[in-house]
Amino acid sequence: MEAPAFEDVDPGSDCDCPACGPGLLNRPAVPCGRPGPPVGRFLAVVATAAAATGAALGAAPVAAAAPHAAPRTPDRPGAPAEDEPGTPQGGQAPLHGPGGTPAQPLAGAKTPPTTRAEIIRRAKVWVAAQVPYSMGAFWSDGYRQDCSGFVSMAWGLPGNEWTGSLGRFGVRIGKGDLQPGDILLFHNPANPQKGSHVVIFGGWTDYTRTSYVAYEQTPPATRRRSTPYAYWSHSGQYVPYRYQGVTADTAGAEAGGGSGGAGSAGQAPYPGRSSFGPGADNAYVTRLGQMLVARGGASFYRSGPGPRWGDADRRATEAFQLAQGWRGGDADGVPGPRTWSLLVSGGGRDIASGTSGTPGPSPLPGVPAFPGKAMFRPGAQNAHVTRLGRRLVEKGFGTHYTTGPGPRWGEADRRNVEAFQRAQGWRGGAADGYPGPETWRRLFR
Repeated sequence: MEAPAFEDVDPGSDCDCPACGPGLLNRPAVPCGRPGPPVGRFLAVVATAAAATGAALGAAPVAAAAPHAAPRTPDRPGAPAEDEPGTPQGGQAPLHGPGGTPAQPLAGAKTPPTTRAEIIRRAKVWVAAQVPYSMGAFWSDGYRQDCSGFVSMAWGLPGNEWTGSLGRFGVRIGKGDLQPGDILLFHNPANPQKGSHVVIFGGWTDYTRTSYVAYEQTPPATRRRSTPYAYWSHSGQYVPYRYQGVTADTAGAEAGGGSGGAGSAGQAPYPGRSSFGPGADNAYVTRLGQMLVARGGASFYRSGPGPRWGDADRRATEAFQLAQGWRGGDADGVPGPRTWSLLVSGGGRDIASGTSGTPGPSPLPGVPAFPGKAMFRPGAQNAHVTRLGRRLVEKGFGTHYTTGPGPRWGEADRRNVEAFQRAQGWRGGAADGYPGPETWRRLFR
């Protein structure tokens, strides 16, 4: 089983070229990343005409507008440049058939039943196809290529909805109840078409539940990214919803996080005693630790929880078992079926405050505390970057350095970290080149 990893990823940059910028909002919509009118030529013609007019009037010539600007570089910070998501959306519409013509409405239930696994599977189809963003175009499956059309598709709705109507197909839930396939919805009545947005929740990226994997339709194309809760902007206005037609299944969260919390793994069966104890290194250990933290066991962990079984996992499990009144072999620090069942269902008693006292000796002596993600971002300059670089060199992952390592974070640091992450067997967002707690722990152990 592939070892999970925390995902610490900044979002992609939206296009801020002159053709897509706020200065041309009154022009007909041109979906970012798709063929459109020859903007550069159009502006050049206008500029030439203006120059000719200016010359006739004796005025100074007008400079020609620059062609389409280069896209942002990936090293720029990932937060959107504007306060509002650049995701204009269409209104309610039927599914569309060949040639862009409306198809016959689907017969059957208004909220067709589906599973969480199926919702995520459909979302991944658009991610893999890199469906271009458009508020007016419809993909081959009949769904509109904007944020609300994407959710309509993933939920399997009988038509294309928008952010003003999606809530009617779901029920409001709390942050702690979020599971893969739920959505985070921001509908802005003041600017419903441009100022609203919706994303699909794919699972927490780590036990702190401060960021999650989001599937979303946003310019230039469908993406899957680690995103701060609840979103990059307007965070306090996003509302979690659960689709009314969702049925129970065992869909797990994204690698590296799980859904977090005591109830998030409620569908997961007990994986067996062999998944825990000395030498165990798997996703079940991570999930166990996350549930123990949610039940009052955070003080046992200096970092993590992570996939490698350690003394912190044993002591936290033992504390939870003792809190249930169990003694002797029933409180041995290794979860059995009863322990697991109480954790995943949220049952039993929490670990009492002060039960753990101070954390015991670290299972990995000498591992420095992770200084935080912000220390390793474009523009960062600190001693932690130097320390990271030197450790990468010591471990044989310094091939991208031409000088240094030094205190200023650069592309060489990112590429060396990425090489180390890939050597752990991680792929995708788990190997983005930005160190998180698990990358740091494995690098310095």
